[in-house]
Order: sequence, then C-alpha cells, then structure tokens
Amino acid sequence: MIEHCYFIESSSFNPYENLSLEELLLNSCPKDALIMYLWQNQNTVVIGRNQNSWRECNVQKLQEDGGHLARRLSGGGAVYHDLGNLNFTFIAHRQNYDIKRHLGIIIEALKEFGIEAYFSGRNDILVGEHKFSGNAFYQTKGNCYHHGTILIDVDFSKLSQYLQVSKEKLASKGVASVKSRVINLNQLNPQLNTENIRPALIKAMENVLGLQAQEFILDQEVLNRLPGLTEHYSTWDWLFGADFPFDVEFSDRFDWGEVQIHLHIKNGLIKQAAVYSDAMAFQFPAILQKELIGLPYTLDSIKEACNSFQEGELEKQMIADLISLFKNL
Repeated sequence: MIEHCYFIESSSFNPYENLSLEELLLNSCPKDALIMYLWQNQNTVVIGRNQNSWRECNVQKLQEDGGHLARRLSGGGAVYHDLGNLNFTFIAHRQNYDIKRHLGIIIEALKEFGIEAYFSGRNDILVGEHKFSGNAFYQTKGNCYHHGTILIDVDFSKLSQYLQVSKEKLASKGVASVKSRVINLNQLNPQLNTENIRPALIKAMENVLGLQAQEFILDQEVLNRLPGLTEHYSTWDWLFGADFPFDVEFSDRFDWGEVQIHLHIKNGLIKQAAVYSDAMAFQFPAILQKELIGLPYTLDSIKEACNSFQEGELEKQMIADLISLFKNL
C-alpha cells in the first residue's frame, strides 16, 4: 500500500545524468512510496535497451547538430527529446505498481488545461487519434518504473530528421510518416508549457493518491554514485554495443514489436549473435541472444533452445513468432 508520495525534478538537460538519476531513484524508492520524477533532455534521441543504434537513429546527423544519443534501461522504441518535451518516471515497489493509476495522474493533470486524454494500447497516451506520450517499462526484483514523454512544444522537424522509423512499423500504424502520428499539446492549449504542467502533475498526484506530495531527497552517499553512473551511460559500449560482421540476418515485425537477429556462423555453429528489438519485454532479447551463441546452426537446435525458457503468455507468443522466422533456415 502506498503511504507516501514524492516528486523530484532534475535541473539538468544532460540525458546521461538524467538516466543515471532515474536508476538511482529506482534503487532508492521506499517500499511504501510512489516517486514521480520529472526531467528534460536537450536535442537527444533515446533508444530502447535492445535496439540497434544505427538502425533507429541517424547518428551522424544527430552528432553533426550537437545532439546526443542515449540508451535507456527499459525496452520499447526510439524517441526524440528536446526542451519542448517533459519526461516523467513513476517509481514504486512491485506490489504497489499500477500503470493505470500512474497514467491517470497525467490524464488528470491535463484536465486542468481543458485537454481530455486517454490511455491506448500497451504504451501510449492519446488525444483523439494522436499520440503525445509513449511509455516504456523496467523492473528489478524489488522496484519497478515506467516512464514516458509529454510532447508540448517539440520540434517535429528534428524528430523526423533523427528518427529512422521502418516502413513496416509505420504501415502497422496506418500512417504515412512519424510526424503524422504525434501531436504537441500546445496545439490544443497555447497556454500549456513545460513549466506550468509541473505543479499540475504534482497536484494531480495528490488528488489521485489522496496524499500530500513531498520533495524526495536522495542521500549524499547515493548521489556520490551519480558521476560514475553518468559516465557509464555515455560510453561507446553502452550506446552502440559490440559490433561484428554477421553472415545472416532475420528480421520481421509482429504484434509485440520489431526484431532483427544477426548471426555469425563458423563451422556450422553460431559463434556470435545480436538480437535487436523494440519489444516491451526488455529482458527477452538478451536471454535469446545468450541462448543462441554456441548452438548448431539448425532449426531443431534453435527451436529447442527457444522453447526451453518460455515464461509468460507474451514470451510464448514471441517464441512462436521467432520460430516461424527461422522456418526457412
């Protein structure tokens, strides 16, 4: 049961520092509390934990323009952040984790500005048919978070320059371009901005939970870890991962997301593997990648490995779809 609610706002626009602070908050959230973390990144593309940086982002263009590429802990797809966007993160113990309640806080806050929003599908908040908030999820053994965007006055011209959305993904959404899928909320209310929505969010959290919100203060001992963690989030290995020449590629789009699998084959064995996906099941690609390495490059061996670690219904569906991907091996 949630007995305390807290908020914390980052004063930094550095994506590596903001993602580091988010991780520290995840590991510091009290068992009986909900933390709402508000933060902004300047000119940044943030990709999901298991995505291929080069495929999702025009890295050269982004870097030429002085922007940043960042990789988060959670799964899901790539997003563009600038100072016309406000990010939120809700952090709670697993037993208190309730995504509908958390998103209800966003929806409640927007009512103050005359905007009627609703939760749609697995990870979007919409107004009408247009998306202004995409969400992604992460969990540890104890705590969970989900985070998302609130597009208020984002430069959509840069969004379309930096994000490389596949034609298959756009076709599945029934739209012609990435820009046509999203909306800035100040188009609906020009008075709304990234500053006046902050107190509205805190007030909405108090109303939804029936508790008084307090500012969350991290212990200095925890804050001392921030510089090292920030450096980790900015390293080449974290952002791009180990690259290797691959012999075969399998790729497709399913109901749960896109997947690309790169394999290096030597003497009939899978010597290296990379699994990229925007699936919300953030742990799954890494598990599959590990299981593939060392296997004989045959359908039977891959099927046996895949079937050995089925968990929930989503994972079972993912396995079935991936096996169909390998059927012509």
